[in-house]
Parts: sequence; structure tokens; C-alpha cells
Amino acid sequence: MKELIPKDKYGVFADTSDTARVDSLFVAQFFEKEHKNVLRDIAKITDSKSGLSEAFARLNFELSAYKDTTGRKLPCYMLTRDGFTLLVMGYTGQKAMRFKELYIRRFNEMEQFIKTLVTVRQDFPLLTENIKLLHDNPKPYHYSNECDMLNRIVTGMSAKQFRQAHGLEKGTSIRPYLSDDQIKLIETLQKVDIGLLLAVPDFAQRKRHLEWYKMNLEKKIA
Repeated sequence: MKELIPKDKYGVFADTSDTARVDSLFVAQFFEKEHKNVLRDIAKITDSKSGLSEAFARLNFELSAYKDTTGRKLPCYMLTRDGFTLLVMGYTGQKAMRFKELYIRRFNEMEQFIKTLVTVRQDFPLLTENIKLLHDNPKPYHYSNECDMLNRIVTGMSAKQFRQAHGLEKGTSIRPYLSDDQIKLIETLQKVDIGLLLAVPDFAQRKRHLEWYKMNLEKKIA
């Protein structure tokens, strides 16, 4: 399954439909179960005789595959929050309860990250429209410079430098790889920049405004 936001250390990620999911391999690992037994549990839940609707099973338990250390292609599942909840409902004990709480918290965090990322994506056309209004004949660098200004303020690096530092392929969007705090700051500063573009047409002056805004946000948080 293609990932919009890559798997974290718990196997939680976002698919290309902006849905938070978890890899069954990681569930097996954290709940200290053999993956074959987790697959068995999923098979029982999604069996037509279990009472679970086919539509629910298809939506929340997506069959995928991985390669083991020998290169064999083996099955795994990508579970939504609801699929995960159904699966681990029967896992008992103090340790299992701690991991349930951990995963619920991680799903909440991932879903909030997805919402922020979607907002940044939806607001981006407003940024590009204002760049068009600012320049009679906007060039590609007008757009890339504006985006990299935000990237540098938030991460201290251009998108190219960020990709190099994190081993990402050329052209890969860096936004899904930001931290929770960074993506929130990108969302805020992008909204501010949309308003500043026409009011403060000078690039360097606009950058100083955004840096000042970031500094004051950090003071309030501290």
C-alpha cells in the first residue's frame, strides 16, 4: 500500500486517501504475538460467518504484502483505527492494555497530523494565486522561493536540503516527513504568508515578518 505519511516506529502511517492505518506486522511485534496468529485473528474477524459486514471488513482490513528476510512475499494487513480496535479487543493483560492506550494515542496524533496536512494542501492554491497577483509574469522560482522561505523558517533547511538529510528522493514532498510541531507551524505561517503577499510585496521584508511571527509564537508556547 502506498503511504502518504511514512510508517512511524509503531507502524502507524497515512495512506493516500488520508486515512490513518497500522501495519499488522507491528501490531504482532508490540503485542508480542506471532504474526501468523494475528493473521488468524483477522481471518476470524473478517470471515463471512463472523457477522461483520463485507463492506466494513474491506474498508478496515486491507490485505497487503511484505518481503521477509529470505525474500519471500508474505501477506499482512493494513488496519484502520476501527479495524485495529476490533482486532485488539480480545487482547488482555496489563501489557496489552498499555499498548492499546499507546496505539489509540498514536492514532489520535496521526489523524490530527493528517488534518493539518490536508489544510496546508487545501490552502496552497491561495498562496499560488496571490503569487500570480504579485507578479505580472510569475516564474517557477517565484513559487519555489516562497515555499522554501517557509521551509527554511520552520526546518532551517530548504526542501532540497531536507530531502538530502532524510534520504528522500528528488521531487518528494517534505511535508509528510515533518514533525507534528513543524507541520502545525507550516500551516500557520502559510496562512499568514497568504495575507502578507499582497500587503508586503518585498520578499525580504515578508520573510522578516514571518520570522517575527514564528518567534512570538514560540514565546507564547514557552
